[in-house]
Amino acid sequence: MPNIKSAKKRVVLSAKQNLRNRSVISALKSKIKEFETAVENGAENSQQLFVEATGLVDNAASKGIIHRNKANRKKAQLARKIQAR
Repeated sequence: MPNIKSAKKRVVLSAKQNLRNRSVISALKSKIKEFETAVENGAENSQQLFVEATGLVDNAASKGIIHRNKANRKKAQLARKIQAR
C-alpha cells in the first residue's frame, strides 16, 4: 500500500477505472455474442444488432478501452459475418 497521499488517490482512481473498463468490455462481448448467435440462427434483427455492436466497439475505442486497430479489426470481422449470411 502506498504511503504518499497522491499515490493513495491513484490507487482508488485506478480501481474505479478498472471497474468501469471491465463493465464496458463485458457489455461489448455480450453484444457481439448476441449478434453472432443471431447471424447463425438467421434472425431478422441481425442488421440492428450489427449496428449496436459496432457502435459499442467504436465507443470503447473512443474511450481508450480498446485500441483503435482492434476496434477496426472487430468491426471488419462482424461485417464479414453479416455479409456471408
